[in-house]
Amino acid sequence: MSTASASRRAIARLRDWRRWPEEAASAWRGSLRFRTVLLTLGLTALAVLAAFVFMALAIQNDLFQSRLEQVLGDAARTTQTAQATLDSAEVEGDAVAVDNLLVNVSTVARQAATDMTAALRTETTSPLAPQGFTTGGLTEDLLSPGLRASVQDTGDLQWWQSSALPDGDGGTVPGIIVGQQLEVPQAGPYELYFGYDLADAAQTLSFVQVTLWIVGAALVMLIGAISWVVLRSVTSPIALAAQTSERLANGELGVRLQVRGEDELATLARSFNAMADSIESQIKDLADLSLVQQRFVSDVSHELRTPLTTIRLASDMLNDHRADFDPTTARAAELLHAQVQRFETLLTDLLEISRYDAGSVQLETEPTSMAQLAEDVIASMQQLADQHGTDVRLIAPGGYSLVEMDPRRVRRIVRNLLGNAIEHGEGRPIVVTVDSDQRAVALGVRDYGLGMTAGDAERVFDRFWRADPSRRRTIGGTGLGLSIALGDARLHGGTLAVWSALGRGTHFVLTIPRQGTDFDGTSPIPADPGEDGSLDALGLTQPIEIPQADRREK
Repeated sequence: MSTASASRRAIARLRDWRRWPEEAASAWRGSLRFRTVLLTLGLTALAVLAAFVFMALAIQNDLFQSRLEQVLGDAARTTQTAQATLDSAEVEGDAVAVDNLLVNVSTVARQAATDMTAALRTETTSPLAPQGFTTGGLTEDLLSPGLRASVQDTGDLQWWQSSALPDGDGGTVPGIIVGQQLEVPQAGPYELYFGYDLADAAQTLSFVQVTLWIVGAALVMLIGAISWVVLRSVTSPIALAAQTSERLANGELGVRLQVRGEDELATLARSFNAMADSIESQIKDLADLSLVQQRFVSDVSHELRTPLTTIRLASDMLNDHRADFDPTTARAAELLHAQVQRFETLLTDLLEISRYDAGSVQLETEPTSMAQLAEDVIASMQQLADQHGTDVRLIAPGGYSLVEMDPRRVRRIVRNLLGNAIEHGEGRPIVVTVDSDQRAVALGVRDYGLGMTAGDAERVFDRFWRADPSRRRTIGGTGLGLSIALGDARLHGGTLAVWSALGRGTHFVLTIPRQGTDFDGTSPIPADPGEDGSLDALGLTQPIEIPQADRREK
């Protein structure tokens, strides 16, 4: 069944001739064997063509020269015999005798290796000169004026020209016409011409050319087949090495190349296997080390929870009774309570990071409206925004339809992004945008604060990294929020992108696909807001002028 399907696909591809150029271009780019064989065939064909054209021309010229020498010799011998016959005759002014001489010339001319002869009177002949004769179809029309003039002007020289001679069937064949003067006693000079056809030479040349073309085509095909076999023996191990390296890159650390012989390919296979062994050993060492680190973080986080719970209860009690203490002790109780809360948040984030590192995080999805979720988060953080004098606005042209997501994790992402925007927004408006299309739903958080440089934006998702360590935290973050947010976004198969510019603020865009697969398209909300001025109506959105000294510090 599979063979029949493959045959049908092959026949369909052959019939679809419009795709041949595209498939040939794809094979040229993707196959070293195809490209090399095609180049070999092309260059071989050019070399064979040049060689065979040269050989054909050389053979044609040699055949022509050989035939020319043959016909010139035959015409010269016949002319000499005819002239000797004329010189030995005695006519004594008898017109009949002169006519007989011309008949004798016609008889002698028949001894030549051609039936096409002609004897023509010149313009200076005497009144006793009889009319000439033509045999075999060699008429006066076939003689060029130049040939006749040359024969008439020179007495003992032989002249020839190439011409198309009649073949008796209404057609023509290539031939040679040879002419020379005869001196007829009492009649004066005559022009004697012989026509020799070259049909046999043309047939020989045609046979040689056909043979050359057949041999050339067979030679090109043979060289192509030999090149294919040789390249197959060389490129097959290379293709196998490429496939094995691809499998190795995909995580199959146990794959190896088979070593055969002692040649360069065997050396390549042994080197590849040694490299694979080294990579496998190092990856295992790193995996063991990473597992130890993950277990350490997880164990420490779990072990710290019990004493931390006791400390938190004690700090809560002291904080509740701080009014009964003196100002210094009350301030110490307040600071202790705040730092214990931050320490507890840090432990929670470390536990979450350790779960991501261990790959043990699971989504608990349910149909959720991104726009409704954004409204809830904005409402829950309204008090914090009021404390910073920040106006948070929601623009939601889309995102109301339900999408499968983990609402707890997405809510944590939005809280983290909105909290960072409030803290670093310099009291300016914050715009939360929700939009969607057929493939994904997106949420963007845009502030108009100081912003970051391009280098800072590239590192903003690193763990415990801060763009400006000298700036004081007002919310009490742990430095892991954006790393966890990025992990939550990727866990949904989505993306978390950032755009930032000094003096223009920062824009984070969370994109979650509708189908639950990895998202690789264009987000419904572009990360770069460009020069869009539709939000200027909110006020205080003009770029912040940053002193040159502050820029150098960043």
